[in-house]
This record gives sequence, structure tokens and C-alpha cells, in this order.
Amino acid sequence: MTGTAHGRGSHSDVLETLGRRIATGELPEGRILTLADLELEHGASRTVIREAVRVLESRGMLASRRRVGITVLPHAEWDAFDAAVIRWNLAGPRRQEQLAMLTELRGAIDPTAARLAAVRASFDDRARLRQLGDELDALGRRGLGASAEYLEVDVAFHRLLLEASGNAMLAQLASTVEEVLRGRAALGLTPAKPAEGTLENHVATAAAISASDAHAAEAGARTYVSLVALEVGDPVRGEPPREAG
Repeated sequence: MTGTAHGRGSHSDVLETLGRRIATGELPEGRILTLADLELEHGASRTVIREAVRVLESRGMLASRRRVGITVLPHAEWDAFDAAVIRWNLAGPRRQEQLAMLTELRGAIDPTAARLAAVRASFDDRARLRQLGDELDALGRRGLGASAEYLEVDVAFHRLLLEASGNAMLAQLASTVEEVLRGRAALGLTPAKPAEGTLENHVATAAAISASDAHAAEAGARTYVSLVALEVGDPVRGEPPREAG
């Protein structure tokens, strides 16, 4: 070991740095780690290292075995829905694959949430969704689709969409969807002017939910997710993401 500290020694720093080192492949699958080595590398106490390892074990990234040590587990065993794991994957070599998978997930959950919200959403939630949809439309038409302001409105729209579905399991995916949106923005994949039809279908989805039109709400959500998928690309088919602009 080189003795170079990767973190400043606090629990949050060690957890974030160690998670990223695993996700980027610096600590590859099958690597055996020891508490002593991690203490030295991260400049942290044994207690802090143990707690960070415990958290990463809960996320399926590490496993501690007596007389073996701490083993880095295969990517397939990681908690695919954990927001931190998603964030770390987006910072590593699997970023394009991760974005594509998350967009495919949205293709399943957004239309369903929209259909349910059209039936179950409260009056206040319907009004708020329309307001957020209009804000997205206004910002996008001004060429601010890549701005921090647009991102926050987009996050709020999709979080409320899932929560308004009245399905607790869909609502719990809000953090996952948020990581998708923030990850796209961080990678420069959110265009300043959203693809034609994206803004219109967000507005149409919100309007359909407000009007209790479940079929139109589902169709609108399915359309905007399909347009977002074009911006992300499909690494399985070798399709690159559309350049933001």
C-alpha cells in the first residue's frame, strides 16, 4: 500500500470515496480488502471504516468473511435501486449503460404513474403538476433546458407524478428517477432546447391528469420518455446519445 489517503477520514467522505472506487473499477470485483489497509488509505479510524463497510455491504457492494477479509462483490449483486449506487455508477465507466437502464425503467413507471395519478391525484396535486409542466415548457422554450432551474423543476414534476399515483411503491422510486435526471444533467445530456415534443407532452400529461383522462395521461408520459431515450442512446444496440444543444 502507498499510504496515500483517498478521503479526509469522516464517515461520509470514506463512504463516498470507497463507493466510487468500487464503481469505477479501481477496486475491481474479487479484490480482497482489509480494515487495516482501508484505514491507511482513507486516513480514518477503525470505527469509521467498519461503518462505511457495513453500509456498502447493505448495498451489495462488499462482503465480509471471517479468515478471508472484505471482498468486492460482482456488479450484478449491487442494489440497483439505491440512489448512491446509481450516482457512483454514473461517475464510472458504466455511466452510459446505467443511464440507458434507468431510462428503460422510466418507460415502465412514468406511464403507469400518470395513468394512476389521473384517477387518484388530489386537486392540489393536479394543479401543481400543471404549474410545473407550464414552468418546464416556459424554461425549455427560452433555451434553458440545461439550466439548474430547469433541472429542479423537472425533478419536482417527476417526483410529484410518482407521489400523485397513490402507489407507495412507485412513490419510493422518486429518488431513483431524480438520480436519472441529475445524472443526465451532470453528463451534459440535457439539451438547452428539449427535443421537439418533449415539452408539449409534459404539459399534455399534466393536463390529462388534471382532466382525469387516464388514457391520455399514460400516452403523454410514454411519448416524452421515448423522446428522452433518444437523447440517452442505447449502448446495447451501439446507439450513441444525441448531443445536447
